Amino acid sequence: MLYDDPLKPDGDDGAGTVFRDVITLTLLGFVAVVILLLPHLNPPRKQDQAEVTAPGNVIVEALWEADLDTDVDLWVKAPGDVPVGYSNKGGVIFNLLRDDLGRYGDATDSNHEVSYSRGIPPGEYIVNVHLFRNQSRQLPVRVKVVASVKSDQQSSARQILATEVALNREGEEITAMRFRLDDKARLVPDSVNSLYQRLRSNRG
Repeated sequence: MLYDDPLKPDGDDGAGTVFRDVITLTLLGFVAVVILLLPHLNPPRKQDQAEVTAPGNVIVEALWEADLDTDVDLWVKAPGDVPVGYSNKGGVIFNLLRDDLGRYGDATDSNHEVSYSRGIPPGEYIVNVHLFRNQSRQLPVRVKVVASVKSDQQSSARQILATEVALNREGEEITAMRFRLDDKARLVPDSVNSLYQRLRSNRG
């Protein structure tokens, strides 16, 4: 006569126990693999990656009041190159990195345009600002213009000039600064002036 084992659940012939053990071991193996892979999913940055700095050698910025719905355009000209601004965003030396349209299509409150150069050729640099559109109707629009120089990618940018200018009407273009740099990227003494020279292209 056969008797049921009171300690064995009904219908459990041992196969269920083996199946549960296999599933448990598989799950533990998967968890172990994930733990081993975690350090490789987000590896620490290499030293050279951590030290990457902003691009550009000559950096020219134009900044105006953040709460104005005003489109001010920055125009720059490097020695021997074409003027660079919103309608001609790149030359041999300069590139316009940011064209700020005021509040239009802008996720931030900042009003800021910036151009970067590749290299620092000696000679005269010209920086103009142009009041393209003024939805805020507030005049004058005061614009801060800053020029900085970074001789190589390892050094930090060094401000060489800063000025503030006032734009009094839509369509006005003024020269904020003109300056010369020597062959060692140094500001030439007595070279700074604001004698007007048009930079904006006819199609701009």
